[in-house]
Amino acid sequence: MANADAVLSQFTQAIEEEKVDCSRKLKIGIIGTGWIAEAHIESYKNMPDVEVVAAADLIPGKAEAFMKKYGVEGVRFYPSHKELIDNEPDLDGVSICTYNTAHAEPAIYALDHGVNVLLEKPFTVTTEEAIEVMRAEKRSGKVLSIGFQPRGDENMQNIKTVVQSGALGKIYYIQTGGGRRRGIPNSTFIEKSTGGIGALGDIGCYSLDVVLNAIGYPKPLTVSGYKSAFFGTNPKYATPDKFHTAEENAARFSVDDFAAAFVRLEGDIILDFRISWAMHADTPGDTIIFGTEGALRIPSTDCWNGTFTKPMTLYHDVAGNHVETTIPLIPHKGPGLFDIKIRGFLDAIKNGTPAPVPTSQIIYNQAIIDGICKSADLGREIEIDIPEI
Repeated sequence: MANADAVLSQFTQAIEEEKVDCSRKLKIGIIGTGWIAEAHIESYKNMPDVEVVAAADLIPGKAEAFMKKYGVEGVRFYPSHKELIDNEPDLDGVSICTYNTAHAEPAIYALDHGVNVLLEKPFTVTTEEAIEVMRAEKRSGKVLSIGFQPRGDENMQNIKTVVQSGALGKIYYIQTGGGRRRGIPNSTFIEKSTGGIGALGDIGCYSLDVVLNAIGYPKPLTVSGYKSAFFGTNPKYATPDKFHTAEENAARFSVDDFAAAFVRLEGDIILDFRISWAMHADTPGDTIIFGTEGALRIPSTDCWNGTFTKPMTLYHDVAGNHVETTIPLIPHKGPGLFDIKIRGFLDAIKNGTPAPVPTSQIIYNQAIIDGICKSADLGREIEIDIPEI
């Protein structure tokens, strides 16, 4: 047991408070004032060194109502991202909170006009779009961070700590995924013209990031993908909203509600992935990372967009005996995960440091998602091609 305790002691963390330099306020704009923007504005309001000065939305009056709801005054409003950026020369950064298919254009425009960008996930819909955004990032030299707030969670970070400690040996196989028994969203999420991708982009990107970040984001090589929409297109399972009946939402549904893939990664690693908005099960399985010296089981969660709520288990051998070490959950004592995400973006702007969630990693996440879609459409395995930046 002493050896097991020694292993466990490697995976405890101290949480330290950080102080914020308030000597100058950063001027921030918000592009898109839908649901996800609510978390952004709440976090910006918690930052003493931020002034939200502008907001843009395509729907007349929506941005004004949004800021009124959150009690933010002195904001200038615009009908598009171009007008906001063109008329706010002193902007330090923008949060892009538009629907998925509208991620790339405002990100490129902002970067090309010298504005730092926090871009909500998923990165984009296609690899080609993501590459164009990265080229703008390279041209500008500005910060571009992708909105993966689970990176700030201590338990999510502990997955990487375990893997990078060497306790698992060489990683050779990963099973990951997640999803909800019933959890199909509505709004812009379910139409291809706005969402572009469904469960894959909404929660699949989180599930991929958890494990890919832990193992150092190796390059994806090939993918055999599958996707379906049996639930979203069925009025029996579709949900009504204030604008549409269940039947209307089922008719609108044109993205995936389930996806799965078999992905080969550099380093001779296999990634077995599945994600779902709706299914006849509580979970498609726990996340398991297999290595030559041990294995790590991370309990399943619906979305992987925050933390997990049960301890991890490390399976390994001690003196020839099979040992299971329970890795206790780390209690979260700091700010909320969105506050951590926003703070990381702001600090990168102020300190000239790299983006907290860099595109050099998330391009691989995006390439896998896009590869799953392309492979599923073709009905066969494909090579993943990532163009040069």
